[in-house]
Amino acid sequence: MLLKLTDICNASETHRRGTAEPEGPPDHLIEYAQMARADFFKFESISNVSTYYFNYIYCNIWEGDCQPHQDDASQQVPIGDMWSGFPQYYSGILRAWYCTLGQCCDSGDCRITNNLTGLERDLQVKLHGQHLVQSVVLKAIQGFIKNPDSNKPLTLSFHGWSGTGKNFVARIVADNLYRDGIKSECVRLFIAPFHFPHVRLVDVYKGQLREAIRDIVLRCPQTLFIFDEAEKLHPGLIDAIKPYMDHYDNVDGVSYRRAIFLFLSNIGGAAINEVALDFWHSGQNREDIGMEDLEHLLQAEAMEANGGFAQSELMSGHLIDFFVPFLPLEYRHVKLCAHDAYAARGVQPDEGTLDEVAKAMLYVPKEEKLFSAQGCKSIPQRINFFLP
Repeated sequence: MLLKLTDICNASETHRRGTAEPEGPPDHLIEYAQMARADFFKFESISNVSTYYFNYIYCNIWEGDCQPHQDDASQQVPIGDMWSGFPQYYSGILRAWYCTLGQCCDSGDCRITNNLTGLERDLQVKLHGQHLVQSVVLKAIQGFIKNPDSNKPLTLSFHGWSGTGKNFVARIVADNLYRDGIKSECVRLFIAPFHFPHVRLVDVYKGQLREAIRDIVLRCPQTLFIFDEAEKLHPGLIDAIKPYMDHYDNVDGVSYRRAIFLFLSNIGGAAINEVALDFWHSGQNREDIGMEDLEHLLQAEAMEANGGFAQSELMSGHLIDFFVPFLPLEYRHVKLCAHDAYAARGVQPDEGTLDEVAKAMLYVPKEEKLFSAQGCKSIPQRINFFLP
């Protein structure tokens, strides 16, 4: 008859007290049982993460109907030496299993890549006509990543016309900081009119937004939050998450200092275009436009515009680190965008074809016809007309 582990363990306790049952198990089985019991109870040291891994498998492997994790620090994805409580034999097996899920490295968290070289390359090669963006975004993120003791999260506000590259740059940032890019569980995209459409539900949205941000920060040691069409955010929503962007060590026991917040907005687009047009009229190079020519204008525009920014404590508290201007795109930039769109489809276009695509776009102002009214936003679809 096979002996149950619990029976052996109980018998071992009786044996230890000197009152062994007449038919107790042999001493060598008692010794094995004590060793097994000791190893077994070491698993209690990681009981706080068991729920996370069950949910991870259920949601990601079995694709179950997942519910948000509770606001509990025990739901954080474990990082660092999470295996120290295991016997070496068990830890090897469990580490191999856990790493097949793609969540660990010998050092750090494999979901987070922080490829600053790739970020610099992509901003220089893939982004056209945005010398200020290339410089400011790269330096801001480089400085933040290389400074683990930052006293606050990094908060950037992107401003400019639609089609000038705000979403494109946000995706470049995500692609180079995270293995899975915008799909990473460490990245969250909020689209103001889509996620928060009803003013009467602002109080509900506040709780949902706080919970979503807190949950991701607990899961990931470095996070990225993108708010598209941010000018349409209700001021109450911005104020609800304002503490997460402030100079606090923690908020309710959770530190948000390793988070990056990106706000994408059309606010200030007209002011940016006016400055660019003035430079063109005066015969100055577009590349001579500096942050000093635009950033103060963008801050003033954001303070005066309708919507969440003007009325929120985010502005009055001066918590935005950089107002990043996206300049209007010219004919030459549209041609570069068209070239990239063709290359993405494996087609090598000639100059005549690129000119045809660029000429088909609408340009403003009416007299100068200098800037593409849609930027490069519709180029990937427009080239369908010119494909054989």
